[in-house]
Amino acid sequence: MRALPLSPSLRRLADSPWSEVTLAAVTTVAQMASLLFVHSDSGRPWHWWGYVAAVGASLPLAVLRRAPAPVLLVCATFSALYDLAAPLAPQPLWYGVLIALHGVASTSPPRVRVPVFLAVCAGGLASVGSPDTATRGLVLYVAAYALGRASAGSRAEAAVLTERAARLERERRMDEERAAERERARIARDMHDVLAHSISLMVVQAEAGPVVLDTDPARASTAFGAIAGTGRDALDQLRRMLAALKDDDDPRDPQPTIHDLPALTRQVAGAGLDVSCTAEGEPRPVPTDCGVAAYRIVQEALTNVVKHAGAQRAEVRLRWCANVLEIRVVDDGRSSGKNLPSGGMGLIGLRERAAACGGTATAGPREDRLPGFEVRARLPLAAPAVGVVA
Repeated sequence: MRALPLSPSLRRLADSPWSEVTLAAVTTVAQMASLLFVHSDSGRPWHWWGYVAAVGASLPLAVLRRAPAPVLLVCATFSALYDLAAPLAPQPLWYGVLIALHGVASTSPPRVRVPVFLAVCAGGLASVGSPDTATRGLVLYVAAYALGRASAGSRAEAAVLTERAARLERERRMDEERAAERERARIARDMHDVLAHSISLMVVQAEAGPVVLDTDPARASTAFGAIAGTGRDALDQLRRMLAALKDDDDPRDPQPTIHDLPALTRQVAGAGLDVSCTAEGEPRPVPTDCGVAAYRIVQEALTNVVKHAGAQRAEVRLRWCANVLEIRVVDDGRSSGKNLPSGGMGLIGLRERAAACGGTATAGPREDRLPGFEVRARLPLAAPAVGVVA
């Protein structure tokens, strides 16, 4: 049996220390209703003991959470001794006992709740005046106990689910961090090749400068020599900084570029997926890192389509704009979630890859609302201006 779900406001009210005081006050008023509003047949006022018993059987509920078993025993004792005096309103004082019994069953350990429950049942049966009343009281006691145990089971299950959700969230964050770390390492290796090539060219051009300059050769030689030395030093520092990220056993292939996308689509089509590649606009030169990023983003998007989407067809769309290259990879599969499936580089890697060259990448349902999934990326085309010695 599951407890009914509570709204956040009701849950806060139930957890408030004033909730027990309110419960005790309401129960006291309910148990005194007959004494306050019902008159005896003889016209005589009810005996004062009835008011004391009604208060004693309900007011201890104000500390039920702190001492459930003693509260139940006190409430049950006053309820059983209600008929000691006369005249009294003909009513059983069950409300406080049932609430306290529910509290004991839901919070106390077996070695406490079972003996207390049996003692309360025995005392209740011994104090009633008729078999019908005894039967009704026993049924109510058992029902209150069962509801208390169901409430305890629901709380235990909720605690387990909460702990499991927290553990899964921690594992998910760790997986995301590891994925981001792997992709950053991969990006760093790619950037090493890109920057190493650029700096090598800078060194060569700087060393060739004194040969082509005729005016003030001594000053030009000194300036270009400083450029060459700075370039060599920067190249050495870059290699040392990224050496830890490179796997010695990992052979380095030439970096792919955006011009390798047709070959990539043909390779994926060989795996049974119908893939097309279309372009819109006038192609322009792209920075090396953006070209690598474009290839990797399309590669991972198509890999996810093959592995997870269950699609029959995918399309790679390139749109050349003034300053950016827009990439869209759409499929007709069954995937409709907001994130890429787990595994591989995933959405984390796509974002890292695009951000590394100043772009953005997102993934989600198709914009045209057709079945399938879509990966979108915007990569900048403008590269930093570099002065070259002619």
